[in-house]
Parts: sequence; structure tokens; C-alpha cells
Amino acid sequence: MPGPVPEQPVGLVTGAGAGIGRATAELLHERGYRVVAVDVSADALAWADGLDGVRGVVADVADEDGNRRMVAAAVEAWGRLDAVVLNAGIARRTRWDAADAVDAYDAIMAVNARGVVLGIRHGAPAIAASGGGAIVVVASTSGVRADPERFAYNASKAAAINLARAAALDWATRGVRVNVLAPGPTATAIFQGGTASPEHLAELTRNIPMQRMGTPREQAEAIAFLASPAASFVTGAVLMSDGGITANVGIFPPPLAEATS
Repeated sequence: MPGPVPEQPVGLVTGAGAGIGRATAELLHERGYRVVAVDVSADALAWADGLDGVRGVVADVADEDGNRRMVAAAVEAWGRLDAVVLNAGIARRTRWDAADAVDAYDAIMAVNARGVVLGIRHGAPAIAASGGGAIVVVASTSGVRADPERFAYNASKAAAINLARAAALDWATRGVRVNVLAPGPTATAIFQGGTASPEHLAELTRNIPMQRMGTPREQAEAIAFLASPAASFVTGAVLMSDGGITANVGIFPPPLAEATS
């Protein structure tokens, strides 16, 4: 059974400078968490300057010392760590025959997969020492399905999913739940930056059964659920938050919404 919830839990969010990470850090703060917001860019964390109960940490999630520092920042400031959201990620197109294909693969895997390993390696013991809590790994629908010219990103997100499942088994008896949120197309810079044109965006949206992209706040709400005691018997799960994309085999497009007068 879950233990008592601390009056002011402490959460850590990586990739908190923008998009889903920032929305998650802000939502946790709104709900009474003290928050360590982590990003590789100090400028990206400017939104947190002066906010009571939020501490910004500049760190590269692919670096082991950076992971030590961000976890230590939470424990040193507030004496505990209850939730870790491993959201930091990078994406880029990769062609198999490109001269830099292997370098691109290594760079993407370093952040998206190695960053998950290090985040769990350092975050889970701190959560266990605090009486238990949760880790949420932010993966992608691209970790369960493939995309053209994105083999490195696909591999990294598939790795993130199974790393979380493995960690869920290894940490279950020590009070640490580990789950995955797999977002579909979401209105963030990392997604929209790869969109060639408004026409391409419209085509992508057409393939979403709900006929729209998700918002960072919607993804943050799902993350907050997985991180909270409301999900106290949930571990090793992959929650698809994708507007129905992965429900579709793909042979037929989803039906369009009926026009209203």
C-alpha cells in the first residue's frame, strides 16, 4: 500500500525549458510540488527565475555528473525526492546512407536512451530513500511504430520504453514506480520544427483520429497522473496519449469529423 503523501512533494523534470517539460514543471508547481527544473540551456530556464519553490539546474542528461547534480539539488534544497519526469529529448531526421548517420544515431541515443538510464540510476535511489514515489519516462508513439528517415529517434524511444519496463521490475519492491507516457503529435517546438509546411501539418492532423494535435498541457496532465498517488498500483505501463493514432492499423484513414452548419 502507498505511504502517506508529503505535504509538499518534490518533483524533478528534465527538458523543462520548453514544451511538455515546461508544461509539466509548471503544472506540478501549481499543484503544490517543489520543483527542480532541468535543461541544458540556462536561457530556457529563465521562466523559473524568482518562482518560489522552483529551482533551475543547467545539466546535460547524457552526463552522469549532471544527473548527480540535479538529484542532489532536490535533496539538498528540500530533503527528499518524490517524482522524476525524464522528458529531455532530441530529434532529427537520419538517412541510412548519410555521411553523419552514425554520429546522429549516437547523439540521439545519448540523450534519449542514455539519459533515461542515468536519470533512473540516480533518481530511483533518492525516491526510495524518501519513502517511495514515481518516475515517468516520456517516450513517443515513435517508440512503438516507425517513421521514415528517423531510425535513430525510433530506436531511442523504443529503448526508453523498455528501459522503463525493466526499471519497473527492478525497483518495484523498493517503492519506486516507473511508467511511460508515449505522446503523439503535440504542438511543441521539437515536433513543429520538423514540419515542412502548413500543408504537411494539415496532412499529419488528418491522420489523428481526434483531428487535432495534443497540447503540452494535456501531456503534462497525463504525466502528473502517472507521477501521483492516484496511480499507486500502476508500474511498468505505457500510456499512449496520441489522439488515437496507434489505435489505427493504418490501412484506412480515420473518419473526418462531420461538418456542422
